Amino acid sequence: MSEHRFGRLITAMITPFDANRELDLDRTEEFADRLVRGGTDSIVVCGTTGESPTVFYPQKIEVIKAVVRAVDHRVPVIANIGDNCTADTINFAADVDKLGVDGYMCVVPYYNKPPQEGLYQHFKAIANSTELPIILYNIPSRCVINMTAETTLRLAHDLENIVAVKEASGKLDQIKEVIDGAPDGFNVYAGDDSITYDLMKFGGTGVISTISNVATARMKEIVDACAAGNWDEAKSLNDMLMPLMEGLFKTTNPILVKESLKLAGFNVGGVRLPLIDATPEQSAELEATMKAVGVL
Repeated sequence: MSEHRFGRLITAMITPFDANRELDLDRTEEFADRLVRGGTDSIVVCGTTGESPTVFYPQKIEVIKAVVRAVDHRVPVIANIGDNCTADTINFAADVDKLGVDGYMCVVPYYNKPPQEGLYQHFKAIANSTELPIILYNIPSRCVINMTAETTLRLAHDLENIVAVKEASGKLDQIKEVIDGAPDGFNVYAGDDSITYDLMKFGGTGVISTISNVATARMKEIVDACAAGNWDEAKSLNDMLMPLMEGLFKTTNPILVKESLKLAGFNVGGVRLPLIDATPEQSAELEATMKAVGVL
């Protein structure tokens, strides 16, 4: 934590629901505490893995409050406030500013397909509306468009409180370009667990992780080994966990992450429509993978 304000392992936390798919705030607090005790360096609340499309603004506020309460300053809490409307994002940030979070994550605007200059102006407006640090989130598979390295670097150099990017473009050449061109203090995080080792070998910071919901300590070992330059150890640890990194994405995230926690004995409920819970076949395959990698 001395090197990077948010550390190297940031968990993109699931949002627990009860049997009626309503927020389970008690379980939310329990799970946030479990992640901290498991070794995560920071927590992202209400991101993709937290089902942000179906947890609306008032509910996001309640989830963020619960996590901030449970974490109690032990690790930073990062609230995902990103939306595809700049004004809505800024208004929501003003509400979240009061909750005691340590930073924001903002996704590339989805569906309306802004050009690169639109992306720049969107993130600039958000950054100018708050003093909190911001992590950009580039995920073309969900947002339709890719934020180019040029745009990311322009934001990194121009806006003091844009401090990091979660890169889930899958374009390793683009990610390396961002790492190589970033100003001092700008952190580049893998947006996919499976590229963490490669990204850190390029000089990236770490990962904003999905698998760390269920294998926190194991993912922490990987990023720590990479950070120490113990590449043979890191590769061995990474290869051992890779089947589950990939297995959790055999259907839409976070369906199988929530199922994996149920299998691990920490039920956090199902997912909200239009997502659907894991099928018996998916659950059985996931259980076999979890046992094979030693998580169960």
